Amino acid sequence: MTLTLVTGGVRSGKSRYAEALLRTAPVVRYVAPLVDAGDDPEWVRRVQAHRLRRPAGWVTVEGPDVAAAVRGAAEPVVVDCLGTWVTALVDRAQAWADPAAAESVVDAEVTALLQACTGIPHDVVMVTNEVGWGVVPEYPSGRLFRDLLGSVNARVSAAADRVVLVVAGRALELGPAPTLPGEDPA
Repeated sequence: MTLTLVTGGVRSGKSRYAEALLRTAPVVRYVAPLVDAGDDPEWVRRVQAHRLRRPAGWVTVEGPDVAAAVRGAAEPVVVDCLGTWVTALVDRAQAWADPAAAESVVDAEVTALLQACTGIPHDVVMVTNEVGWGVVPEYPSGRLFRDLLGSVNARVSAAADRVVLVVAGRALELGPAPTLPGEDPA
């Protein structure tokens, strides 16, 4: 099993790159930890575009229990995306105003996800957004999301066999770059 993390900015080509890594597999489990679109037609269109792009033989599992969706997979897995997953986890825990509770929930779920990945004999590709390269979010919830996803990305990256940064439609293999020890206190 190879764990690959594909990260990058919005609309950089991350999902297309991740899907291409497994395009030759006859069956792929596509895990989409989506957030309820509610009455947002733009979000509905985005989700539909992702669904239509997947090959017919791929099996889609939607919902926030990503570890359960990965555990025991009998085929390669794509998880797209960790940013949406973090949002769903914090929403479900109603913890946007409680950073300690949000961190606890997300930490436990990441641990469960990484354990689930080690238990399957197939490749796993996870897609995530790279955060924190721009303006500091104005609202506490935005800062919490940025911090949580940054920590999730670092943990998954440390466990991954490969990390690919997709920028402006170009995939950059990060290779044997060293991982940093410990948690950033800032």
